[in-house]
Amino acid sequence: MTLIKSISGIRGTIGNLPNSNLTPLDIVRYTSAYAMWLKGKAHGRLTVVTGRDARISGPMVHSLVNHTLVGMGIDVIDLGLSTTPTVAISVPMENADGGIIITASHNPKKWNALKLLNEAGEFIDSNAGSKIIDLAQAEKFSYAEIDNLGTISENSNYLDKHINATVSLKYVNKIDIKKAKFKVVVDGVNSSGGVIIPKLLDALNVEVVKIHCTPNGDFPHNPEPLEENLKDLCEAVVINKADFGIAVDPDVDRLVFVDEKGKSFGEEYTLVACADFILSKKIGPTVSNLSSTRALADITNKLGGSFTASAVGEVNVVIEMKRVGAIIGGEGNGGIIYPDIHYGRDALVGVALFLSLLVERKKSVSDIRASYPSYFMSKNKIILKNEVDVAQIFKTIKRKYRNNDMSTVDGLKIDFSEEWIHLRKSNTEPIIRVITEAKTQVSADDLAKKFINEIKQLF
Repeated sequence: MTLIKSISGIRGTIGNLPNSNLTPLDIVRYTSAYAMWLKGKAHGRLTVVTGRDARISGPMVHSLVNHTLVGMGIDVIDLGLSTTPTVAISVPMENADGGIIITASHNPKKWNALKLLNEAGEFIDSNAGSKIIDLAQAEKFSYAEIDNLGTISENSNYLDKHINATVSLKYVNKIDIKKAKFKVVVDGVNSSGGVIIPKLLDALNVEVVKIHCTPNGDFPHNPEPLEENLKDLCEAVVINKADFGIAVDPDVDRLVFVDEKGKSFGEEYTLVACADFILSKKIGPTVSNLSSTRALADITNKLGGSFTASAVGEVNVVIEMKRVGAIIGGEGNGGIIYPDIHYGRDALVGVALFLSLLVERKKSVSDIRASYPSYFMSKNKIILKNEVDVAQIFKTIKRKYRNNDMSTVDGLKIDFSEEWIHLRKSNTEPIIRVITEAKTQVSADDLAKKFINEIKQLF
């Protein structure tokens, strides 16, 4: 069982022992620490928005979070069953001081987590995360006296507000989408995506076939929206003769498509397609992380924009997007970040932009995918021994490949003419992650094996 304390929040498996798992004591401790951090930034009455995905432990964790905030003298706006991007957009709309999303994202049902937001509805940065961890460990909390307790108010309108904000975006072609009368299969992995994605599609006059859309938290398959987990969706698209399929993760910040033939569009290509559409409307910078496909850079450069890569992690992508003024960005895990609505991964925006691309190009989903450069990835890891000096290993590899383009923004990434490798030391496990991309799967696998062998020889 596991408890992971990171800069963006706390994540762990439900039950068992405090400090080793996500128990009620840990939930209260870290919610209290977050509240103390907020109080250190602002004076007067504070407000925090909370919401949760549909996982089984959600109501328990959510109740503990809400009432801990009340005990700290903070008012709570409770969105109930919601999504990560919905809570994110609600924070500035409510002029709140922060937000907490109760979700373990793509992790299995035994996991849950607290995702922590600042007053802009964006994930807290590393400095804030470190302060909150320190406050939690110190446990020097000061709770409100009886006359200063917070209050809880419920607001169930934000799913609709999120949908309205999405379909009202400038480049979302809702008129032609409604005329097209698409038929789409949705796999909501029995979480909140099974509620909000069909509602979004209904608003756009799209016929919806639902599978796994009962928000009971009983995930019918591994909830990470990867090709190997989407067999039911692929089959349902073909059986129902749908135009395409949609899969999201439990908190609806990752988005994957399946084409009309029941074949995965590829999670890396969700951002590529959405960026292709936005770049056809206006030229500007795009951003993804160092472990995302080169296809985004190819499309961006082809259409006259400029591409930059950030360190891995949504917070880092957002920082880089703001720095360069990116018009769209995200991560290769199916995460779309579109600043015109908010700086956070948002599957609703991805769906709306993808539908707009389809009605504009008048092509099938498989033809759209075939129009993009094709790359293949290999994702591996090297288990480390305690005495291994990873910094020295990276230094040696860097020296050997010094004539190639490379980045040390996050670990070590080396670019070759038609392929690349990204080496990163994990912050939570004794491993080096080895990610490669090439023109064929065999080439990507071979490149990974080559570097794994070279690195193991340096142990």
